[in-house]
Amino acid sequence: MSGRVIMHVDMNAFFASVEQQHDPALRGKPIAVIGSAARTVITTASYEARAFGVKTGMTVWQAQQKCPQIILVTGDNRKYTYTSARIVEMMKQFTPLVEVFSIDEAFLDVTGSLSLYSSAERIAFLLKAEIRHHFGLTCSIGIAPNKLLAKLASEMKKPDGLTVIKPDDVAPVLETLPIKELCGIGAKMECQLNLLGIRTCGELGRYPVDRLMRKFGIVGEKLHLMGQGIDDSPVVPHEEAEEVKSVGHSTTLEHDIEDRREILRWLLQLSEMVGRRARRYNVWGKTVTLSIRYADFDTWVGRQETLPHHINQSDDIYRAAVAILDTLVLEQPVRLLGVRLSNLRYESNQLPLFEEERKKVLLAGAMDQVNDRFGDFAVTFGSLLDKERRQEKGSHVISPAWRPEGIRNVDVK
Repeated sequence: MSGRVIMHVDMNAFFASVEQQHDPALRGKPIAVIGSAARTVITTASYEARAFGVKTGMTVWQAQQKCPQIILVTGDNRKYTYTSARIVEMMKQFTPLVEVFSIDEAFLDVTGSLSLYSSAERIAFLLKAEIRHHFGLTCSIGIAPNKLLAKLASEMKKPDGLTVIKPDDVAPVLETLPIKELCGIGAKMECQLNLLGIRTCGELGRYPVDRLMRKFGIVGEKLHLMGQGIDDSPVVPHEEAEEVKSVGHSTTLEHDIEDRREILRWLLQLSEMVGRRARRYNVWGKTVTLSIRYADFDTWVGRQETLPHHINQSDDIYRAAVAILDTLVLEQPVRLLGVRLSNLRYESNQLPLFEEERKKVLLAGAMDQVNDRFGDFAVTFGSLLDKERRQEKGSHVISPAWRPEGIRNVDVK
C-alpha cells in the first residue's frame, strides 16, 4: 500500500450551505438547519452561526441563547441527497476509486490519476472549482498517504481549506496531536487511553503494543498503528463494497407514545419501508430486530427473533416485530422505534410455488411499482391512513450509512 495518494473531501457546513445557495437572502447570515418535527435539534449550523458558538446537536433553545438572531431553516433531505450524489459524480471524473464516507464526505484514491493531472493538489483545486461553479459550495480537502491521515488533514483548515500531509511530515504532525483528533477515537476511548497516560498520538504510537492488546484486545494493535499514522485500508468504491449485512429504518417520534395501537401503526410503517428496500434489491432476511428508546432517550431496548425461513414481505416483517414487542413490558412511553432485517440472503426474484404466496408477492410488487412512480406510501395499508395521524410518511433523518446508490440509498423526505 506504500506510495498511495489519498484525498478526503469534506463539504463545509453542507446542509446549511445548500440552503444558503438556494435562498440568496440567507447568504452571509447565521442560519441553522433543523428537523420538521416538534422536537428537533440543530442538524447543521452555518459558519456565521458557529461564530456565536452554535453547534450540531444543540436544542433550538440553546442555539437561540447563543445567537438570538439565528434563522432556523427546516431541512430538505431530498435536496441534500441530490446534491451529494451529483458531487460524487464529479469526483468520479478524476478517479474511479471514490468511497462515499457519509452524505458530505468521501475518500478518493488519486494515485493512478497523477500522471494525468501532475499532482494531487491540482486535482484538489480542479474539484473545488467544479463544486463551486456548479453548486456554489466549498469543501475542505486533505491529501495524505492514507485514509486516516487524509481525514485528519481535511479537518485542519476550514472552511475551504487544502492541507497536504507528506510522508516525512507524519511523525512531526502526530507527535503532539491530541488522540481525540484521530477518526475512530471517541470520547470513551479517549478517556480509557487517558487513564493509561496516553494523551497525544506520539504517546499512543510509542506505547507498548502488547499492553494495549491486553487492555483492548485486537483493537489495541490498531490503536498502536493509528498512533504512528499507519492505515492500510483501501478506498473501496460502491461496486466493490462488501454486501450489506442488514436493512433497517428507525424514526424519532414527534411525541412520546404508549398506546399500543399507535405503536403498531408505526411498526407497520417501518416494516413496509424495510420490506420495500429489501424487495427492490432482491434481499431476504431471517432475523428481525426491534429497537426502542424510551422518553428519557437514555434507556434503549433491542430484541431480535430469528425465523425458520427468510422473508422480505412487509407483513411478515411486521408480524415478527409485533411478536418481539409482545415479549416486552414497556417501562416508559416510547420516543424512538426501529425495525431491522438481517441475516440476509441475496437471490434472484422467483415467484413462490403456492398460489396464495404468489398472489402476495405480486401484490407487493404492484404496490412497490406505484410507490416508486408516485411517491412513498401512495398506496399503503389501510391502517396507515388514520386521519388523526398527520405525520408525513418517510425517513426523517439521513442515516450515516446513506450512500448515493445501492441498497443504502434510503428514500428520504
